[in-house]
Amino acid sequence: MMEPLYTPGVTVLHRLPASLKLIVLMGAGVGLFALDDARYLGLAWLVSVLLVAVCRPGWVKLWRQLRGLVLIVLAVALFTAWTQNWAAALAVLARSAALIGLAMVVTLTTPVPALLHVIEQGLRPFSRWIDPCRVSLAFALCLRFVPEIGRNYQDIREAQAARGLSHHPLALLVPLIVRTLKRAEEVAQAIDARS
Repeated sequence: MMEPLYTPGVTVLHRLPASLKLIVLMGAGVGLFALDDARYLGLAWLVSVLLVAVCRPGWVKLWRQLRGLVLIVLAVALFTAWTQNWAAALAVLARSAALIGLAMVVTLTTPVPALLHVIEQGLRPFSRWIDPCRVSLAFALCLRFVPEIGRNYQDIREAQAARGLSHHPLALLVPLIVRTLKRAEEVAQAIDARS
């Protein structure tokens, strides 16, 4: 089972409707990508950190969820510094960190069923072109399987390290891809069986 990020509480952020939180998150995302000044992006990151702290998350659980993402964001920032300059890299780093922090606030203060309900209701006007229930199911599956892929990666890494293959990327990636595709096929068959 997935380790839920939602942390029950009575803060103002917990009492806000899920729809409002998602709208603000989308607006913040657009605003953050419109900004290029690293100072303002850094300020946005500080605000997101303060909002996460207000939610009173379990910091160990939060770090377990974020550590892989931190490495990816740092890699993107280093690549940006190499291809452009350090100012652009700092802007990318601050923008990504702020957006991740704001997304964490939404997930920490909103139960997953409420988020899925808002997504489904928000897509109802477009039901002529897309099926809101299928999109909601896709989000639910993503939320369910991203942590499982992380656990599979850890298991495979430990098994490969025991065999002396810990530094070989193919020894990690091939079993992870095979295991993920096999699990996806099992879930697809179960969904088809239940219509």
